[in-house]
Amino acid sequence: MDFRLSDEQLALRDTVVSFCKGHFDVAAVASREGKPADAAAWSELAGIGVLGMLVPDSDDTADGSGGAAEVAIAFEELGRHLCVGPLLWSTIAAPLVPGVDAGEIRVTGARVDPGLPGGPVVVEHAAESDVLVVVYPDRVERLEAADLPASVAGEPFDPLTPTAVFESLPAGRVIGDAGQAARLGLLGTTLSAALLVGVAQGALDTATGYAAGRRQFGVPIGSFQAVKHLLADMYVRVALARSATYAAAAMIDDPRAGDAVRAASAAKLLAGEAGIGNGRAAVQVLGGMGFTWEMLAHYFLKRAWVLEQGFGAGDGHALALAGALAAETTETSAET
Repeated sequence: MDFRLSDEQLALRDTVVSFCKGHFDVAAVASREGKPADAAAWSELAGIGVLGMLVPDSDDTADGSGGAAEVAIAFEELGRHLCVGPLLWSTIAAPLVPGVDAGEIRVTGARVDPGLPGGPVVVEHAAESDVLVVVYPDRVERLEAADLPASVAGEPFDPLTPTAVFESLPAGRVIGDAGQAARLGLLGTTLSAALLVGVAQGALDTATGYAAGRRQFGVPIGSFQAVKHLLADMYVRVALARSATYAAAAMIDDPRAGDAVRAASAAKLLAGEAGIGNGRAAVQVLGGMGFTWEMLAHYFLKRAWVLEQGFGAGDGHALALAGALAAETTETSAET
C-alpha cells in the first residue's frame, strides 16, 4: 500500500497554501482579530472547491461519502495559517445545506445531547453565519440565524474565534437522521484534528524560525541542546498527529481500511496534545517575548485550546478508546 500523497493531493495542498498566503498571512494575524472572513476570501475558498469537497457528485452515494482525506489535507493548511470563519461546520454540513459549496451560505453548528446535563450552548462564528446546524444523537436540525435568541454577552477565549452563548436553542427543521448525525460527528472529530495538526505545525514553524534567528553568545539559540530537545519533541508530536489524522480520514473514505470511529478518537487525542503542547513549547522557545500579545505563539496556543474542546476533548476520546480496548479484551477472553 502506498501511503504517499498523490499528485492530485499535492496539487490541492499547494493550491490551499497559495490561497492562505493571499488571504490569511500569519504575519498579519492581528488584523483578523474579532473579524469575520471577508467575502472575497470566502468566495475563493468555495471557488477552489474546499467547501464542497464532501458534497456528493451524481455518481457518489447519497450521504456524501468520500473526500475526507482531501479535506484533511486542506484543513491542515487552513489551521497552520490560522484562517478565520466557520470553516469546519460549513464544510461538513455542505451535503445537507444547499448553497454552502458555492459560498452563498455560511454554516456554524453545535452538538446537543439531551441525555447529558444541560447548560448554555456555545456557538462559534454565529454572527457571520446564515444557518446553525444542531446535531442531536438521533437527528440533525437546521435553524436560520434570524430565529436564534439573543446571545449572552461575553468575550471569546480565542481572538480569532468569535463566539455566541445561548441559554437554549429553539426547535429547528429536521434535515438529517441518526446516521447523518453520526457522520457529522465523525467528520467533525477528524477534521478538527486536521486543523489542530496545522496549528501544531504553525507553532513549530514559529518556534523554529525564532530559534534560527535569535542569537545568544554569538550563536543561534537553536544550537543549544535544551532548545533542540524542545523543537524535536514538537516535531514528533506533529508527525504522530498527522499520521493518525490522515489514517482516520482514509478510513472514513474506505471503511474496509479499519474502524473509523476509533481512528478518529485517536487522531483527535493526539492532535489535541500536539496543538496544545506545541503552542506552549513555542511560547517557551520565544522566552519573554513569547508571552506578549504581538507575537504569534499565543494565537496558536489559544486556537489549540478552542479546537481541543470541539467534537470531544482529549479526555473523552481517551476514555472511548480505553472502553473499546477493554471490550476487545473481553471478547478475546470469551472466545478462548
